[in-house]
Amino acid sequence: MDKLDYMDIENLYRRFLLSKGVCTDSRELEPGTIFFALRGENFDGNSFVLTALENGAQFAVADDPSLPDNDKIIKCRDSLKTLQELARFHRRQLGIPLLALTGTNGKTTTKELISAVLSARYNVTYTKGNLNNHIGVPLTLLSMSSSTQIGVVEMGASAPGEIAALVSVTEPDCGLITNIGKAHLQGFGTLDGVRKSKGELYDYLKKSGGTILYNADNPILSEMIREREPVKSIPYGILCSGMTIVEPSGNTPFLTIRYNDLYSVSTHLIGEYNADNVAAALCAGEFFNVDREAAVKAIGNYIPSNNRSMLVRGNRNLLIVDAYNANPVSMMAALSNFRKICRNSCALILGDMLELGEESVNEHRAVLKYISGMKSDIMLFVGSQFRAAAAGNPAFSSAKFFTDSLELKEYIAKNPVSGKTILIKGSRGTRLERVIDLLR
Repeated sequence: MDKLDYMDIENLYRRFLLSKGVCTDSRELEPGTIFFALRGENFDGNSFVLTALENGAQFAVADDPSLPDNDKIIKCRDSLKTLQELARFHRRQLGIPLLALTGTNGKTTTKELISAVLSARYNVTYTKGNLNNHIGVPLTLLSMSSSTQIGVVEMGASAPGEIAALVSVTEPDCGLITNIGKAHLQGFGTLDGVRKSKGELYDYLKKSGGTILYNADNPILSEMIREREPVKSIPYGILCSGMTIVEPSGNTPFLTIRYNDLYSVSTHLIGEYNADNVAAALCAGEFFNVDREAAVKAIGNYIPSNNRSMLVRGNRNLLIVDAYNANPVSMMAALSNFRKICRNSCALILGDMLELGEESVNEHRAVLKYISGMKSDIMLFVGSQFRAAAAGNPAFSSAKFFTDSLELKEYIAKNPVSGKTILIKGSRGTRLERVIDLLR
């Protein structure tokens, strides 16, 4: 069959309600769950169907016709599409408000802040970790239960059409784009390609009559809203809302935002670039009628993790860790903020910004040009792009360049660093988190 028809999905859904959830990794399977056999570039979940059943899977959904006939094996043409259809069906049965967000930078932090604010009043289910792709989004939807009152779903994309596919499964009632910047240019091609692809969320909400929350301080997002008028939209932003950012310093490095004399938002976030993320969370809270005082308290109680905008006070060094991802916009924002915080005994550990295509070397050169005007005692770089961009530049004759973070880790072990304020920033693929423990 090409896909399960409506009645088949309905029957599958009844089984899902009697199960303990779904699983796509046989190594993490819990007894009573449904195993979906998905295919990837380097694996085929169909090979683990029988193992999953032996380990207690209630039943398995598979797309390999050569598997034996078994009452516990439901065969379909495409296991991934079936997973997505089941997630869409479940979302419709729940009938709850759902907020979706995407963007170049700040998606996860914004998702975490919004979820914290909404949790002050509602039972919220939101994207865990980085489950924001064609597999993660359905899994997030299927993790929502009858007790969920609001869903918050993060959506990532690296090529045109991916956001459109995700919103067709998610069917959000409202949503936002954090920003538009240079990232995944190998897939999107140009900045305009990023804009059009992220704009697929706006397109869906306009067509469905949903509401767009948008940063009115951002000229690109404001223009994207104007292009889609008439559309339901609610503006937010630091300038738009009359807020001000307290200048960070070594003594007070965390982001603090003031709103006239009415209230102050104190956070555990490093970086002024997180101000827009906080503004988005406050806007979402207001949209869903969360008390402003409760929203401000929720933001103040949020402590970042997963190597995003983190301040780590170690016995040897003070670490500013933003090493989950990097692109030209987020890298420059992190460096600008670090420049304000660190005046003496500063060190930089930077990893390549990946997936920038033909623009890669030029973008890395732009970062190095900015760094050349900073005072830094130690400069350590990981990856071929920074090495290529720095070739022949005398400003970086004393810098050290490493092929990967394992090589960097070996160097730091032999050359301990102490008494420094250190910025650790790089794309996920550079794995800079490997050196954190050596620097604490």
